[in-house]
Amino acid sequence: MPEISDLAPEFTLPRDGGGEVTLSDLRGRAVVLFFYPRDDTPGCTKESIGFSERLAAFSEAGAEVFGISRDSVAKHDKFVAKHGLTTPLLSDEGSTVCEDYGVWVEKNMYGKKYKGIERTTFLIDAEGRINRIWHKVKVPGHVDEVLEAVKAL
Repeated sequence: MPEISDLAPEFTLPRDGGGEVTLSDLRGRAVVLFFYPRDDTPGCTKESIGFSERLAAFSEAGAEVFGISRDSVAKHDKFVAKHGLTTPLLSDEGSTVCEDYGVWVEKNMYGKKYKGIERTTFLIDAEGRINRIWHKVKVPGHVDEVLEAVKAL
């Protein structure tokens, strides 16, 4: 798992609506990556709506925001349309980027173990270094906390 001050692991991923996003193409601006388990689940929906509602504020503060899950681009497109999301969503169907960022972990629910995404947010500075990491994110208040961290860069 990358740590604070490490260079953020490079990636190119497909996004909702078509096209791709390459992390190194975003140098010169801060980048917020929020990893979430699945489209259209209660916590993930609230988090995605929260980032979408504050997207203009992140942009004014000099940051790009992207959500990443293992859902397909087609599923992202449905999720975006259903909830009017404006935050770009990236598809990591093979879990490669999730593994590179250390968020693809073993989970335990009702005694059953399985692999899944641990809700985690990374703030990457304009030079491509990890400035802040939020592990096991609780959704209420999270978007505002991330925005304040972006403003403090």
